[in-house]
Amino acid sequence: MLRLRGRTTAPLLAVVASLLLAAAPVRAETPVLGPSARTPVVFVHGYNADPGVWGGLRADFRADGYTDAELFSFGYDTHRSVNEVLSGELAAYVEGVKRQTGASRVDLVAHSFGSLVTRWYVRFDAAGQASVAHWVSLAGPNHGTGTAWACALWDQACRDMTPGSYVQKKLAEGDETPGAVRYATWWSNCDEVINPDSSVPLAGAVNNGAGCLDHNGLLGDDAVSEGVRAFLRS
Repeated sequence: MLRLRGRTTAPLLAVVASLLLAAAPVRAETPVLGPSARTPVVFVHGYNADPGVWGGLRADFRADGYTDAELFSFGYDTHRSVNEVLSGELAAYVEGVKRQTGASRVDLVAHSFGSLVTRWYVRFDAAGQASVAHWVSLAGPNHGTGTAWACALWDQACRDMTPGSYVQKKLAEGDETPGAVRYATWWSNCDEVINPDSSVPLAGAVNNGAGCLDHNGLLGDDAVSEGVRAFLRS
C-alpha cells in the first residue's frame, strides 16, 4: 500500500470522504446594526463547513470585550470557485459590514479553504488591501494540499486546493503578503487534511506552530484562540 509521510492513504481518503458529505447551503449572515468600538472581525469557515464552526472562538472574542455588533460570520457554498465566485461574494459581504459598522477596515479570520477565499480577496480585489487590517489563516492550504486530489475530479474547490492549481499559482506570484495588511498563520504538525504541513506558512507572515492538533482542532484550541486575539490587538 502506498504511504504518505508515514501514514497510509486509507485514513487520508476516509478524511476526504467525510468532508464530502453533503452540506446544506448556507446564507451569509446579515451584518448587525450598531456602533463598532473595535475593528470588526469577519470569520470565514472552511470546506464543507458553515458559520457554526466559529461558536467557540466567537465566545472567546465576546469574553475579550467584543460585542455581537463587531463579530460576523461569512457563510458560502464551499464547492464553488475561489477566484470566479467566492472572493467576489466575500468582497460584497465585507462592504456590507463596513457600511453597517461605519468601520473603514475589517479583520479576517479564516479556517482551511477559507484562507484561499480571503487571500484572493485581499490580493486581487480593488478594495481588498485597503479594507483589511489583519488577516489570519488557521490550517490553510496556502500552498495546496495533496489531500484535495481525492475530490478534484468533480469539485471546483478541491481543484483550487490542489498544488499547482491556477489559484495556487496566482497567489504564489510575487509577494505572498502584499500591502499594509498584517498577516499571521497557525499550523499543526498533526493536521490530517493539510499535506504537507509546510503548506500553511507564508513568507512575510507571523507563522505560528500550534503543536499536535487535528485539522479542526485549531478551531477550539485555547492557545490558538489566545494567539489570534493577541495578534488582532497588535
